[in-house]
Amino acid sequence: MPNLVVDIGNTALKAAWADGVTLGKTYRYQGERMIDFILSLTVKDRPDTLVVASVREISGQDEIRLGAVCSTLVLVDPRNRNVYTSRDIPSYLSPDRFASIMAVRYLFKGRGCTVFDFGTTLTIDFIDASGKYSGGNISPGCRTRFKSLNRYSRTLPLLDTPDSVEELGTSLVSSVESGVISGIIFELQGYFAVNPENIVVFTGGDAIYFAKRVKNAIFVVCNLVLMGLAIVADEYVE
Repeated sequence: MPNLVVDIGNTALKAAWADGVTLGKTYRYQGERMIDFILSLTVKDRPDTLVVASVREISGQDEIRLGAVCSTLVLVDPRNRNVYTSRDIPSYLSPDRFASIMAVRYLFKGRGCTVFDFGTTLTIDFIDASGKYSGGNISPGCRTRFKSLNRYSRTLPLLDTPDSVEELGTSLVSSVESGVISGIIFELQGYFAVNPENIVVFTGGDAIYFAKRVKNAIFVVCNLVLMGLAIVADEYVE
């Protein structure tokens, strides 16, 4: 049977069936019963390998439940980072960043890459041409910036990502919108300049939004994390 790969992030769960490194149908779930949702995906088909990457620690009880529905269970969470060691990836990285590195090593073998993941946080990771992880940074994501401005000021409204942005704000709303979006674009341009020869990869919920707003050549891989987890799953099958 195919493998099942699951990414539990800060706000949502994403999952996909995978045949080797090829992803099939994908699922998204945003709720409290994440383990139950994963188990519901296995009612009709039992995966050979189930890979669950989670920013939250998977309890021992949930580990037993997950292990009962697959032939091999691989957990990548705060207390299970053993998969990092043999792949020469620092153990302090979050599971989604670990998976992204696995994916770009496969997709762009022999090329240096700069990977941007646009989610609750904006993460930036550098991989050199040999596949070695060089380092990376974390800053607030787009919606996190909007929420922070509203939360920590008395006068600024809570806004969401705008469809269009003025170059310079001409009202309170457009000033916040331009400040956040332009600030991120300037940040991206600074990182592009660090290793201009690198392939640039965007992933995450706002990847397409920002890819349309920069002039550089960009590879947008929306399911980069799930692809990386599929690579891990396939290694266990082999």
